[in-house]
Amino acid sequence: MSDTPFDPNRRRLLNLAAATLILSVSRVSQAAESQLVAVRVWPSSTYTRVTLETSAAVQFKTFTLANPDRLVVDLQGLSLNSILKDIGNQINATDPFIKSARAGQFSPDTVRLVLELKTPIKPQVFTLAPIADFKNRLVVDLYPTGAAAQDDPLLGLLEDYNKGTMTQPEVRTRSKPAPSSTRPIVIMLDPGHGGEDPGATGPAGNHEKNVVIKIAHLLKTLIEADGNMKAYMTREDDVFIPLGVRVAKARKLNADLFISIHADAFPNPSANGTSVFALSDKGATSTAARYLAQSQNAADLIGGVKIANTRDKYLANTLFDLTQTATINDSLKLGRLVLNQAGALNRLHRGKVEQAGFAVLKAPDIPSILVETAFISNPDEEQRLISSDFQQKMAQAIFDGIKVYFAQGAALARV
Repeated sequence: MSDTPFDPNRRRLLNLAAATLILSVSRVSQAAESQLVAVRVWPSSTYTRVTLETSAAVQFKTFTLANPDRLVVDLQGLSLNSILKDIGNQINATDPFIKSARAGQFSPDTVRLVLELKTPIKPQVFTLAPIADFKNRLVVDLYPTGAAAQDDPLLGLLEDYNKGTMTQPEVRTRSKPAPSSTRPIVIMLDPGHGGEDPGATGPAGNHEKNVVIKIAHLLKTLIEADGNMKAYMTREDDVFIPLGVRVAKARKLNADLFISIHADAFPNPSANGTSVFALSDKGATSTAARYLAQSQNAADLIGGVKIANTRDKYLANTLFDLTQTATINDSLKLGRLVLNQAGALNRLHRGKVEQAGFAVLKAPDIPSILVETAFISNPDEEQRLISSDFQQKMAQAIFDGIKVYFAQGAALARV
């Protein structure tokens, strides 16, 4: 037993110090706690993505439950707020994978998110660091399993891409098919951006991703109406597809052409006109082309990929070989023909095809062009871009350029 006499003042001081310490720890804990700022759900026929945007990075754990099928995501260091409570109202009845969603405060420092599923899924859950206008993001991707996955070649490519194991076919020397060929001409249409990546946004709030997919669907209809052509799309609806997967899909389906469709933006809102770009192996042909390529190549980081540093393995030894050179030359020919047709519809931003290091144009054996239909950052052109009449005419101009390209190829074959 201690011989120290009882000192009530000392006891009060110790209690005050302990209370101060607890308050201090509590304040630090509150300051470190992340806040949920947005929830976005992107359903599509390929996969569904749920994005939770937070003020600071969060730790998470996931597991699945059966009868009924559910995916559970525990979010640590987060408090339930009205945004997360409302997640159930963001689930669309047509979502192929999610039946319902709910969230609750599972413990004092953990929010539990439960996604009730319509079908068994393969989840991919990962975090993204802040970029552009986005804060920290937790991404939940829901991929189908079984027969549904086997029927869609895109799903296999996405799975390999997420694992960092995506491979590409051998580079082939291909001849330009003639319109009279027994094999249909295969054209891959690539509406830029999608899902979490809106692309450029116009002054009136219209997103590039929505405009270009409408033009792509119209162009696909024109191509399909031609008995000698077959069109595919890198994305059929509002879904994010990594740039490398877009190229890989074109090569897997043995595409003869790759047409990427965009609506560009520039800091100066007076910039206007239609542009066409091809790949360059020697640097950009202008400062504007370099700026545009850099902004388009950032799509993977903005849209959100699990493995952001996946290398273009199939380009490692082919970019400067004869196949690539011939492909770029054909791309320039196609680009000039499309530009000529577009010039009858809209002012041309430049009177020639420009070149830069666009990642989406890097298929070494498929002639590929990127069409910037107009500047969505220009108020007047933004209004044209959302016009169904302009969209139809732009699709027609691109199609007419494609037709002339193959007609010239057939004429050369007969010489």
